Amino acid sequence: MNVRIYRKYKLNAFMTADLTSLTFSNYLAVLAQAANAYRGEYNERPSTTVVVDALLQAEKAAKQQRLTYPFASLLGQWRLCFATGTRKVRKRGGIILGKGFYWPKFTPAFIAFSAATPITEEIPAKGEINNQIQLGPGLLKLTGPAQYLGKKNLLAFDFTHMQVSLFNRVVYSGQIRGKAQTGNFYNQSIAKLPFFAFFAVAEDLIAARGRGGGLALWIREK
Repeated sequence: MNVRIYRKYKLNAFMTADLTSLTFSNYLAVLAQAANAYRGEYNERPSTTVVVDALLQAEKAAKQQRLTYPFASLLGQWRLCFATGTRKVRKRGGIILGKGFYWPKFTPAFIAFSAATPITEEIPAKGEINNQIQLGPGLLKLTGPAQYLGKKNLLAFDFTHMQVSLFNRVVYSGQIRGKAQTGNFYNQSIAKLPFFAFFAVAEDLIAARGRGGGLALWIREK
């Protein structure tokens, strides 16, 4: 399904997907249902196994159809909804996906993207990333530069600043040493930086694979 067509539908239009037999045509339906259920707008959550399969199907479709998403579609704040772990395989020298899980609501985690310069299609878009997690009265926030390679749907980033708050009061704020210095971040090889490779982008949800191999699903914060 073309992503432009998908965006025209409301998420609840996909609630009739058959979750017992996931097919190539309804993976977006599963992701939409998982997002709605996480928000509390729909009671039945797809199983973690079904969601992982849907994420893999979405990734496969993006590669086969060579889908590309503009950086503008990522801008804003997103709440982590679902993630998978990874584990190394010593004999094979690689990694495989671990079990997926819905992110606990009592420790909300958010990621946000903003544009640092006017967005063009000719050069990698420059932006900023903000990643934060709430742990009871404590809040940890990491920020830094980012750049988006639209043809690959790949967003590379680096965390260079950390802020810690307790009971809404900032108790620490300072620079941290990232993978690259802020001054030469945009000259660094992508291979040396953390990144997200996005394979599903809609109005209310995004999904990506991280450099470590794990998959993640976010929903737009309203």
